[in-house]
Amino acid sequence: MRRTLPSLSGLRAFEAYGRSRSMTRAADELGVTHGAVSRQIKALETEVGAALLRGPRHRLELTPAGAVLAAALADAFERIGAALPGAGPSPVLNVSCLGTLAMKWLIPRLPAFVAAHPQIQVQILEGWRPVDFGEGVIHAAIRAEKPPPARGQRVLAFMPNFHGPVLSPAVFRQIDQDRAQALRLPRLRSETFLASWATWAAGAGVALPPASETLTFEHNAYMLEAAAAGLGVAVTTWAFAAPDILSGRLVAPWGFNRMAQPFVYIRPRADNAAAEAFGAWLISEGRRSPPPTPPTISP
Repeated sequence: MRRTLPSLSGLRAFEAYGRSRSMTRAADELGVTHGAVSRQIKALETEVGAALLRGPRHRLELTPAGAVLAAALADAFERIGAALPGAGPSPVLNVSCLGTLAMKWLIPRLPAFVAAHPQIQVQILEGWRPVDFGEGVIHAAIRAEKPPPARGQRVLAFMPNFHGPVLSPAVFRQIDQDRAQALRLPRLRSETFLASWATWAAGAGVALPPASETLTFEHNAYMLEAAAAGLGVAVTTWAFAAPDILSGRLVAPWGFNRMAQPFVYIRPRADNAAAEAFGAWLISEGRRSPPPTPPTISP
């Protein structure tokens, strides 16, 4: 006998969330509200008798049962789409990427890849945790690290990583362009890299004086906006800050130091033509990216 399936609307809502890892993006895709997606997923959990998501609302994660169902639904919906009349094969490549790198570096360049590979559907998913391809949700990932390749993975460094202090031009003028004063301003950091100041200071050979205040933000993008608004000084990655520096919203008067952790592209060792094409494109884009701006003031 055919098994009775849960509500299709609940399955669609959960598949969209599992693929995008965002209630907002799932709602936009389905043309409903954020709350509607949340309610449909809660109803689905009731129907299947298992928790599919866990954690606070602003940082939800898939439970083990949710990860299994999300992977199965992604494959099932992809097969259904491919089987529709007139639908040709269109490989989907789900790429997990650091959120700020996706916003500031990857997505602005993505049209070039789409134009060169119109047959590949690229889905960018935010992620910064260790990569686990066993969940079946992602096919490749972009991180800033230098780990030994995990078993069954390929790790490709495609762009060097530089970091340094940035602040708003107005604040820079207020402190008379003096680094000693800048280091006493409120220090901004993100939850994803709490050691940013200590790491930069060690690499730059700088003894950090006590900060007047330390402000922590959930995302690097929030931290950069705080710096541009004049709330303090942030140590950040050149790839994150480049658009704001080149546009004049931020300045980096003491330049950037190269980090030991480059930007890397991680994918399973199993053959995947779409993932391989994306990796080759990343290498090309990494070489084309402008280098960090040089210091304008000596230390």
